[in-house]
Amino acid sequence: MAKKAEQKHDELENVENVLSASEAFIEKYQKQLLIGVGTIVLVVLLALSFRNFYLQPRENDAENEMYKAQSYFERDSFKVALDGDGVNFIGFKEIASEYSLTSSGNLAAAYTGICYYKLGQYQDAIKYLSQYDGDDTYFTTTVIGLTGDCYVDLGETSKAISYYEKAADMNNMVMSPVYLKKAGIAYESLKQPADAEKMYTEIKEKYPKSSEASDIDKYIARVQQ
Repeated sequence: MAKKAEQKHDELENVENVLSASEAFIEKYQKQLLIGVGTIVLVVLLALSFRNFYLQPRENDAENEMYKAQSYFERDSFKVALDGDGVNFIGFKEIASEYSLTSSGNLAAAYTGICYYKLGQYQDAIKYLSQYDGDDTYFTTTVIGLTGDCYVDLGETSKAISYYEKAADMNNMVMSPVYLKKAGIAYESLKQPADAEKMYTEIKEKYPKSSEASDIDKYIARVQQ
């Protein structure tokens, strides 16, 4: 009993020592601690203010501009969608620049790249397509694959293949077989039948229900000759 009481007394004494040390530390560094806490609070308040009073209103403005540009894009008026009409809206290119911190600005970069591709300006298309950073698998796969198309049109087939394979690696059930097939055709153009066969075989084995798989045996037979 006496031993337990002694242990309890020692434990209480240790706790008191720790508390005393903590109080001494706080008293010694009170100013620095208050500055640190104040800095954290200030950073949080600034972040909230930036989001609520700057970023969100700009997001709303960007969405309005995007809606107007997309209406022209859907009518295949790519030049107007890209540059705006000079009166009612500014176009994808300026949205991507002016609202770059917003999700709409990010999306506008992709649309800018697509417009440039449609207009045959492939270097500019690559520049803007590469700026897009999205988490939508379908659209991201398409953007990466379209970058490959740009390189094909520029005669840089090896670079195109790297983008086709990257797009295929997104494992999108609809778009991945499309870019596997494009990669296979590109490999054939470079006289690399073994690599082409690998692409075509992946379509057959991994995406057997895709439209690209419907005639893939023909492509496999062609590169095996």
